[in-house]
Amino acid sequence: MNEQQLESFLRENRPRTEEDPTFILETRRRMAEVEGIKAEVDRTRNVGRGVLIAVLVAGIAIGTFITAIAYLYPVNPAHIGEGVWDKVRIFFTGYRQYLLPALAALAVTLSLVLSLRPKSSSKI
Repeated sequence: MNEQQLESFLRENRPRTEEDPTFILETRRRMAEVEGIKAEVDRTRNVGRGVLIAVLVAGIAIGTFITAIAYLYPVNPAHIGEGVWDKVRIFFTGYRQYLLPALAALAVTLSLVLSLRPKSSSKI
C-alpha cells in the first residue's frame, strides 16, 4: 500500500483522530516498518535463490567430472592398489549408469530455476 492509497483509504473511512492528532504520523511510521520487513523478506528470498543456483551449478560440475572419470577410466579391480583415489574410481565405475540420469536431473532443475523469474514485490 503506497501513501496515496493509504491517504485515500483514511479519507474515505474518516477515522476519529480528535483524541490522537498524531494518528496519520503513527500510521505512516508503521507502514514504513512494514515496508522494511517486506524488503528484508525479498532480500532473503534473493539470497536463497542465489545459493540454490550456486549449489545446482556445483552439483552439475562435480557430476560431470565424476561421470567423465567413470566412463573414460574404467577400472579393473584386480589391478588396483589400495589408494583412496582407486577406491573412489571403483565405486563410481560400478554405479556409472546412475550418474547420467542424476546429472540430467540437476541440469533440468537448474534450467527450471533459472527460467522462473523471481516475483516482484506484491502490490496491494
